[in-house]
Amino acid sequence: MKNIFIAILFVGFCSLHAQNFKAYQFYDQKGKEIKTYKLVKELAQYDVVFFGENHNSSINHWLQLKITEALYEKKNGQIMLGAEMFERDNQFQLNQYLSGKFDAKTLKDSARLWNNYPTDYKPLVDFAKDKKLTFVATNIPRRYASQTSKEGLESLNRLSEKEKTYIAQLPIKVTLDTPGYTEMKAMMGEHAEGTKVMNFIAAQATKDATMAESILKSWQAGKTFIHYNGNYHSKEFGGIYWYIKQKNPTLKMAVISVFESENPELKVPEKEYKPTEFNLIIPTDMTKTF
Repeated sequence: MKNIFIAILFVGFCSLHAQNFKAYQFYDQKGKEIKTYKLVKELAQYDVVFFGENHNSSINHWLQLKITEALYEKKNGQIMLGAEMFERDNQFQLNQYLSGKFDAKTLKDSARLWNNYPTDYKPLVDFAKDKKLTFVATNIPRRYASQTSKEGLESLNRLSEKEKTYIAQLPIKVTLDTPGYTEMKAMMGEHAEGTKVMNFIAAQATKDATMAESILKSWQAGKTFIHYNGNYHSKEFGGIYWYIKQKNPTLKMAVISVFESENPELKVPEKEYKPTEFNLIIPTDMTKTF
């Protein structure tokens, strides 16, 4: 009877152990697990940190906030924030909110906020407001990216001088040597019209180049600039990262890339895994915010 009781306890223990679910796991570039306290310690040594995200991942956004809070403490407040989700021509409205001159409703009514702003980005903006941090609206106004996709990069030359202040300095270099752009071209298929393909890629380039320029113009020596962007804008050291490297190759930058995994232990994926300095693995079935 005693042996039976022990066997039941053992089976129960194994069952509980097998259900030790993980919500996330960070890895370094060599595939070694890294604890969050060590991650924050290392991030504090960089000038610019790109925190990639899947826009609808709840754990991704929660980690952005928690890592930012921890980095603020580690750096004694010497951090700056910026995000793809805010466009350059809305910097005034964002600053008014950060200074307390706009309330949340006025910001919502006057700026082009993403639909998931209240759940996913407002906590970061409110943290910046509470700590009196700079928060940079880095992205190109979407109407100009859309114009590029439809009419080509050259169409931006027709913009007024005021409008041109909202985009990266022209001409913007577009090349398939940029990581990710060749993949984008392949995704559109072999039969896609060449001009349309390059216009589409050029539109992506206007975003990446503008965000890069925004970061370079705003960054202050001694501070860590944390930039929140869709994973595609910095994965494989492409996108924004690539454009900054063309202008300032000495700037010390780190990329946090995000990958999804069906493995309950959240091991490094075996396929389509191209790591950057730090890599966030999250469950494929993690709760989505939209």
